Amino acid sequence: MVRAPEIPPASAGVLSSIRGLADGLLQTAHDRLELFAVELHEEKFRVIQLFIWISAAIFSAILAITFASLAVVYLFWESARLAVLGGFTLLYAVIFVGVLRYCQKFIARQPKPFESTISELHQDRTCIRPQS
Repeated sequence: MVRAPEIPPASAGVLSSIRGLADGLLQTAHDRLELFAVELHEEKFRVIQLFIWISAAIFSAILAITFASLAVVYLFWESARLAVLGGFTLLYAVIFVGVLRYCQKFIARQPKPFESTISELHQDRTCIRPQS
């Protein structure tokens, strides 16, 4: 009796395809998570660096303003002490408003956090969607 060659079951081919698809999806997810982790690290470093610079600037500015103001008030102690104090108050209020506006513009210019990850995920979705 002649035997027909054995044909592998169809389920093995389907199972292999599903495994390949799952492996591809997991690899894509792994790549995206690595990109997210790198961007998270960069954002954390940037925020810490910004905090340190702002703290140093504020500390220096407070010392300079305090001693300069005390020196000027001391010079005008007898003649125009209240006028000088009022002038300094107005000056510092104007500077405060200017700094706040600059900070708002600075924050608006910063890139969105995780912009590259979001872009890659959007491209992935575009590739997966069926073309109509």
